[in-house]
Amino acid sequence: MENVQQQFDIVIVGGGMVGGALAGALASTGLSIAVIEQTKPHAFSIEQPMDLRVSAISIASEELLNQVGAWQHVQQMRSCPYRYLETWEAPNSNVLFDSHLMQREYLGHIVENRVIQLGLWQQLEKLPNVELIDGQRISALTAINDGYLVELPNKNLRCKLLIGADGANSMVRQAASIGVTSWDYAQHAMLINISTAAAQQDITWQQFSPNGPRALLPLAGNKASLVWYDKPEVIKALSNMPLTELKQQIIEHFPQRLGEFTVDGCGSFPLTRRHAQHYFKSNMCIVGDAAHTINPLAGQGVNLGFKDVMALSQVIAQAKEQGLCWWNDKTLAQYEKLRRGDNLLMQSAMDVFYLSFSNQKLPIKILRNAVLTAAGKSTWGKEQVMKYAMGL
Repeated sequence: MENVQQQFDIVIVGGGMVGGALAGALASTGLSIAVIEQTKPHAFSIEQPMDLRVSAISIASEELLNQVGAWQHVQQMRSCPYRYLETWEAPNSNVLFDSHLMQREYLGHIVENRVIQLGLWQQLEKLPNVELIDGQRISALTAINDGYLVELPNKNLRCKLLIGADGANSMVRQAASIGVTSWDYAQHAMLINISTAAAQQDITWQQFSPNGPRALLPLAGNKASLVWYDKPEVIKALSNMPLTELKQQIIEHFPQRLGEFTVDGCGSFPLTRRHAQHYFKSNMCIVGDAAHTINPLAGQGVNLGFKDVMALSQVIAQAKEQGLCWWNDKTLAQYEKLRRGDNLLMQSAMDVFYLSFSNQKLPIKILRNAVLTAAGKSTWGKEQVMKYAMGL
């Protein structure tokens, strides 16, 4: 029996945070959109344990989520605003960023990735020109005359524009034969959810150590997420420990400011940098992690993806309003021009940061702590860092 065939203007492969936000941002153009996601996000319950994967959502990203109608749903679930960001290596080199310097109540929110995705899906389900397709694996992606054919088990989708928002190992990117420049960092990251004796904090902090940073991200309620960067073999050993032993290791290696806590759960992942050599080909483009991954030191990964969403939805909307061919190479080239340089700059900045703090030679160590101390005294410097971090 031949599969049913449906025609859409746009098919987005990947309905996570970036793919969901893109569908929401494009919906206002009136174009017909299909979103294909392997796993639909589970319904929210306040009793559910915190997810390990969380993101620091900037002011600009929050505004995007608000514009597409998802932020209200996120706020009804759980999120944690933070006012301060602090970083240091030597005891007297602390740099503290305060949102009040920018006349803002907070710098951003720490939110579980699944909560953001669920908030987006709750909004997308209301939109008549968006179809959410979950639980189906794509069997083939084929370029056809003026578009793409997406083959699913029980139906085929035709579209003028195929968009890959399907993560670092993007099927869409591979189908279009777009190469990547990539390398692995000499560190893995461990995510550890804890329950704290102290009430919810309004600060996220990061201390640099010879083996990698130690960071805290505040979560809703008496919860927090610890991030432990270290050599792969160290992270592997920590991951295999009982939670009681892991707690003892945290006490020994994290700042004493943690206070009393219990360990709720943990997970780990390697740190890899990837950058696609192109963001588009005829009738297709890629966004978010499908186009670029970044060292998570500054927590800018998903915020860069949301910037992709803003740029791509803007150029498509403008082309459509002007009666131009919104899916052609000229329009997609505008998107790449808007985003590629900014993404590369942030990737490179994080590499410099990573390499600098990985170097334990005494002159380098003295220099970077002098830079941190000077930065802590510079109001102008702090304002520039916060503007970028907030996406302003």
